[in-house]
Amino acid sequence: MEPTNDWKQYDLSHFRTTTGDDLFDVHDHFARWSNGSRPGGYDLYLQSLSTAPRPQVKMGEDRQSLLNLASYNYLGLSYRPEVIAAATEALGRYGLGAAGSPHLSGLLELHEEFARELADFKGVEAALLFPSGYSANIGAISALVGTNDWVIADMNAHASIVDGCVLAQAKLSLFRHNDMHSLEKRLSGASGRKLVIVEGVYSMDGDIAPLDEVVALCKRHGARVMVDEAHSAFVYGEHGKGLVEHFGVENDVDVHFGTLSKSLGGMGGYVAGSRSMIDYVRAYARSQVFSCALSPPVVGGLHEALRIARREPELRARLWANVAAMREALLAEGVDIGESTSQVIPIMVRQDNGIFPIARELERAGVYLNPILYPAVKRQQSRFRVSISAAHDPADLRNGARIIGRVLREAGVTR
Repeated sequence: MEPTNDWKQYDLSHFRTTTGDDLFDVHDHFARWSNGSRPGGYDLYLQSLSTAPRPQVKMGEDRQSLLNLASYNYLGLSYRPEVIAAATEALGRYGLGAAGSPHLSGLLELHEEFARELADFKGVEAALLFPSGYSANIGAISALVGTNDWVIADMNAHASIVDGCVLAQAKLSLFRHNDMHSLEKRLSGASGRKLVIVEGVYSMDGDIAPLDEVVALCKRHGARVMVDEAHSAFVYGEHGKGLVEHFGVENDVDVHFGTLSKSLGGMGGYVAGSRSMIDYVRAYARSQVFSCALSPPVVGGLHEALRIARREPELRARLWANVAAMREALLAEGVDIGESTSQVIPIMVRQDNGIFPIARELERAGVYLNPILYPAVKRQQSRFRVSISAAHDPADLRNGARIIGRVLREAGVTR
């Protein structure tokens, strides 16, 4: 395809199907499109930060400070001095990298100690670490199911869940978002072994799964249950154990998945559950077998972040107070926040490529938010995703909401 000068007519989907003779011809077309979006006031890929993901960030030392509503550092742990000190200690003892797969020389005592405490926190027998949340999902799913098995997932499930099913060559059936009638229909229509997968907090909408109802349906139909707690672990539940604790179904979920980047502020992912299940996934999860083990300083920092999260419940209380303050302020500005009930708050724009100039105006006004559009969400469902942290100042959040409301009104975006 040959893009015109009107970059707003195109999105990422237009550059995946091409007819030219040279496989690489599309790269030039893509470059013209992505460069063409810059007159809209926003650089699609080069928004790099020059500071840690604190509540205030900069894009270059000579740029203004921005209110950071984009980073998912929910408990504000990524830059805590104790976390940095623990990472530094692990760096000095173990070096920069593990220098091997966990199945070869890369498994360190540090990894095992952290995995044990993570399993203890989740109240299960064992946990397995992965280099990223994405690799944990595709690894676990492709290990647990095969070509004759069914995976029944919420239609808003993360891309890594879908990709795990593709890798496993399993039969995938999607049910309408949070619709238990639709889930039961899919369960009734699937013969054989079944794994149902839902997210705790849905990453683009900020709403939660009715996990108690999901579990009840799965019991009735003999299906196993996997919960992706990327955005709900360390946030929900009396002790921060996630949506499974929030709904009191800790013992009814078979596969507990989570990331180590959202609330703990590091990187990596994990799968937790029975020891026999974890040992099986360890043997068959290609994304773990054929990857280098997590970097020692990252694991050292994560271990301390986990300890802090467990001993400081006030972090969760502060987070939820900030969520309430931001929701109230955004609603007072007439901003459409969808169905969010969590620390993930969508700012609905629904203008697809028209969201880029709005992003630039927000930046000029002192607010850092990332535009999200197709294929991350459906067409005409573009949005900004606000991520609230315990480290935010409520006054800054209220001021940010006023700026968001003003910029949206000036752009003609109304509820």
